[in-house]
Amino acid sequence: MVIKIIKSRYVLACLYCSSAVTREQPPPLIPPLIPSNYGYHDYHCVILTFLPYLTLPYLVQHSPQASTTTSLEAINVGIVGGGTVGGGICEILTNKADYLTTLCSNDIHVKSICVRDLSKQRDFDIPPGCTITDDIDSIVNSDDIDIVVEVMGGTTLAKDVVFNALSNGKHVVTANKALIAAALGDIESHVLAINKDKPSQDLIQFNYEAAVCGGIPIINSLQSDYPGDQIHMIAGIINGCTNFMLSGMDRDGLTYDEALSQASKLGYAEADPTLDVGGFDARSKLKILIRLAYGLDVDEANISCRGIQELTATDYDYAKSLGGTIKLLGVAERVGDKVSGFVSPCYVSGSDSLSSVSDATNAVEISSKNLDRTTYIGQGAGRYPTANSCVNDIAAIAKGDRLASPFNPSSECKFVQRYDSVFYLRLKYKDKIGITRQCGEICEKYGVSIHSLLQNPRSGKSNDSFVIVTEKVSNTDMKKVVAELEDLEWVQGPAFWMPVLRPDWM
Repeated sequence: MVIKIIKSRYVLACLYCSSAVTREQPPPLIPPLIPSNYGYHDYHCVILTFLPYLTLPYLVQHSPQASTTTSLEAINVGIVGGGTVGGGICEILTNKADYLTTLCSNDIHVKSICVRDLSKQRDFDIPPGCTITDDIDSIVNSDDIDIVVEVMGGTTLAKDVVFNALSNGKHVVTANKALIAAALGDIESHVLAINKDKPSQDLIQFNYEAAVCGGIPIINSLQSDYPGDQIHMIAGIINGCTNFMLSGMDRDGLTYDEALSQASKLGYAEADPTLDVGGFDARSKLKILIRLAYGLDVDEANISCRGIQELTATDYDYAKSLGGTIKLLGVAERVGDKVSGFVSPCYVSGSDSLSSVSDATNAVEISSKNLDRTTYIGQGAGRYPTANSCVNDIAAIAKGDRLASPFNPSSECKFVQRYDSVFYLRLKYKDKIGITRQCGEICEKYGVSIHSLLQNPRSGKSNDSFVIVTEKVSNTDMKKVVAELEDLEWVQGPAFWMPVLRPDWM
């Protein structure tokens, strides 16, 4: 039986046939017990007969443990960082206050916000009763604060905020992927030590949904949706700035410099865009995904990382001729008990779901034993997408959701830097007899089979190039081929090479 209260009316519905009875007032007493010899359907009919008596107010009033009054607990939040994301959190919590109170059965209040400059005008309304401070300790050490939200960024002071807050028995919500990637093992050990021997309802939480792909709920999904599954591969567009740039190069024919200039004007690229265009931001996110998907805490330095700086319009011409495009991807794959991972530009077939993800949008595709392919697409950065994930983490804590560890159980898998793929190799050249023969000989030397050789009509310019597409080979053998080819006198400058997302694309 389901009981709902709508205004002053008592609506009771039978689970068997969904019939319902509505009463204005609760009845005074419960009828006699139903005879035990009733069958299921008869039992259901009797329940319908007595529905007018089985009302929530009566059951609450006559329950020995019932309370006649309901009080909501105040959950006080302290935010460290009053910038773009911090302001978005305040706005969402204010706008959704009534809904969140109903959802969580608790009142969520922003008690204090720590900012760097007290004199700076804020672009959001300060929540009622909230104080603005420049003293981090007044939040981290306050007995009145239940949840500390760290959205200041960085890996030094922010680390102190997170660890001190946890040590003081406060839940922590953060969007700081750089901090998590740098101190993942320490964070996990610290949380486990704090939670040792605590009952489940008292566990201190470290929530970080916003740290990877902003508004996409990929962290929660990896924590809760795959315990009975086995993840084979993760492939993601996990940096919005570079995807915006590459979309312009593909769609509009922009050069790398033109695409970067446009991204900077629109605020997608930082003053120093190295973390984005060099692939390092994506690598930090990939490390976190590898920990959740495969139970491995991998040293970031061991994850191969190549940015998009070497990509040219020529590469997009060849990609289009092959029927696809190029995306900067973070990829991790498990084969047996070995896990590999890399960040690199990748050729993506036009029929692949990731090929159509454009501009600053993020996407993560998870291939698993039970679910096959599942793709998560959404906004990976920005005020409200990031703040939304932080608010979801706050609400989860306020509802009483508890995990013993912020990361999934560790595994016996081993991380390896070698992986197999089909590869795309572009070579700029000075025309000479025997080029094709030399390429074939070097590839044969290292066991690299050539699938196809592509060459657009010559333009007579210094950037004439051709492309080799290999069969499936190891990246270690491919590196040897590239290194030897670059030493040939007809090769003009460094070669550019990248994996193809799926070996069976051809």
